[in-house]
Amino acid sequence: MGDWPILSAVMAIPLVGALMIALITADSDIARRNIRNVALFTTVFTFVLSLFVWINFDNSKSGFQMVEEVEWLSIGPFMSYRLGVDGISMLFVILTTFLMPFCILASWENVQKNLKEYMIAFLVLETFMIAVFCALDLMLFYIVFEAGLIPMFIIIGVWGGARRVYASFKFFLYTLAGSVLMLLAIMAIYWQADTAGLENPSSIPDLIAAVADDPLFFSQTLQTWLWLAFFASFAVKMPMWPVHTWLPDAHVEAPTAGSVVLAAILLKMGGYGFLRFSLPMFPLASADLAPLIFALSVVAIVYTSLVALMQEDMKKLIAYSSVAHMGFVTMGIFAFNMHGIQGGIYQMLSHGLVSGALFLCVGVVYDRMHTREIAAYGGLVNRMPAYAAVFMVFTLANVGLPGTSGFVGEFLTLLGVFQVNTWVAFFAATGVILSAGYALWLYRRVIFGALEKEALKSLLDLSRREKMILYPLVVLVIFFGVYPAPVFDVTEASVTLLIENYNAAIEAAAPFDQAANR
Repeated sequence: MGDWPILSAVMAIPLVGALMIALITADSDIARRNIRNVALFTTVFTFVLSLFVWINFDNSKSGFQMVEEVEWLSIGPFMSYRLGVDGISMLFVILTTFLMPFCILASWENVQKNLKEYMIAFLVLETFMIAVFCALDLMLFYIVFEAGLIPMFIIIGVWGGARRVYASFKFFLYTLAGSVLMLLAIMAIYWQADTAGLENPSSIPDLIAAVADDPLFFSQTLQTWLWLAFFASFAVKMPMWPVHTWLPDAHVEAPTAGSVVLAAILLKMGGYGFLRFSLPMFPLASADLAPLIFALSVVAIVYTSLVALMQEDMKKLIAYSSVAHMGFVTMGIFAFNMHGIQGGIYQMLSHGLVSGALFLCVGVVYDRMHTREIAAYGGLVNRMPAYAAVFMVFTLANVGLPGTSGFVGEFLTLLGVFQVNTWVAFFAATGVILSAGYALWLYRRVIFGALEKEALKSLLDLSRREKMILYPLVVLVIFFGVYPAPVFDVTEASVTLLIENYNAAIEAAAPFDQAANR
């Protein structure tokens, strides 16, 4: 793309669309149609432009590409406008831009109240989400990481269900509390790097390079405290057990499109944070605290799967399922090997498609029946065969059936962890069995059985708009289940560098550990 700032363009287009919608002042059917059209066109155009990021990405390079850098504040190198993508972050940008048009289409008919503000909130949220995966400056990352809370807080609190205010405040306070510790850690990193004479102490690539050159750039004690501070933020964001309790409430009360964004993209920021900060910047602390991650991941996989079996609300069941699947991600990342980390990244991308699609499927029947209670359904295959087929594909992908994208990520994470700790892999594998239990139980209760309830006998199958939303996701889930190479080709070089730097840091610190033990 030459010197053209494509990442800035991808980030800015949703803001331009939001500004255009804000300028529509009339309150008529034509104005509302224009608002929807502008929002859809903006998100589609953003996705098309983001594809050029993938097209121009060099898979053979492990470093950051398409880097943009502008000095922002005049108080020294404390904060710069610094963007770039590597093999770990680039695909999350594509996932974000790909799913946003589906969110707009999912809101096409069922959002009537404050439509203009609703669309503006989603477009602003898209900018912040893209910025999180592109930011290469510590303070810029923190600002956009936290700024994404605001539109999501508004989306849940204004357009959510009956307990929307409670759910939105719980979501906001949980995530903000963890992030305050991350801010303190960022300040400590800056002061330490500035004291050590690093030219750009807030530059993420420079900090990663400094730690790669000197694993004790941050002392082992300081690494532990910094790791725990970042962990507090990322664990809530993922969310990991036991700080996951905000997620079911947020999902149940959020509108359909809000649940899609929350499950498919916002949850991935925690896993991305571990890969961007915890492993490369604090390798010694990551090695020391990996058993903690394994323990929390196994508990998350087993416990939340059992809780999912008890749910009576479809959205809550899928929300607890998300917590269990994110347990596989954290477990794979902290296996510190190629299979584990590649599997963790793939699981995040796959879960983005599958969980987003499952929430869209729930939205389809909720729009018709205005209830998410599992007991209110049954026998839908008789009236909605196309819906039953689509829902089946996503359910099986959520279980991890071979031939779907869900299988690839789960299998690789288990393979990676098995090389490190067989007991962790064994207990985590029980989560696959439990996921089959709750997912197939949900499918059987909703889709199969006799069509006895009168309210269900007049339901119509998928509309053309709903088919436009769900069919492309079916194709992608099956395609990436059969042919995952496009993802692994992008991530391989960056993951290889991450593992090499981690192993080098552990080896370099070994003599110091031996001396300390003596």
